[in-house]
Amino acid sequence: MAKVGKKFASALKQVDRVKKYSLKDAFELLPKTKISSKFDETVDLAVRLGVDPKHADQMVRGAVVLPHGTGKSVRVIVFAKGDKVKEAQEAGADFVGADDLVAKIQNENFLDFDAAVATPDMMGLVGKIARVLGPRGLMPNPKVGTVTADVGRAVRELKGGRVEFRVEKAGIVHAPIGK
Repeated sequence: MAKVGKKFASALKQVDRVKKYSLKDAFELLPKTKISSKFDETVDLAVRLGVDPKHADQMVRGAVVLPHGTGKSVRVIVFAKGDKVKEAQEAGADFVGADDLVAKIQNENFLDFDAAVATPDMMGLVGKIARVLGPRGLMPNPKVGTVTADVGRAVRELKGGRVEFRVEKAGIVHAPIGK
């Protein structure tokens, strides 16, 4: 067996590997088993569902807003025009725009954000930068709720700690649930 460090070994001694902990007990044990004090560690949830995601009817995907957030700050941009601009700014969007925002992403390679929200009428304009946003996972998508007429609610959810989850090819769902 590989040798482990002193801090890791002391954390392992506090956890009974055969005991099944309730959620309350597990969350009480988390701060006691913290190994590093240099940063806030993320708590991840991994659930084996026993599904085969190759079949379309067994695909598990969605999003949930955590009651106390994830402990992570999210930068959100909104592609909107008209009265939706004010609604997005009031909800806490970091950048709001239309043609000017698309030009900034195209010309200046501006990608200093974590999520993008768009109104349905702006998707034709956002489609011009799909090759830039798509591979990075930043393209607004109606399936996950980032293409909506209610931009205020979408921005508040993203800022408040919405977690998107999707089953992987082994039938496991991984999702961060806090810090």
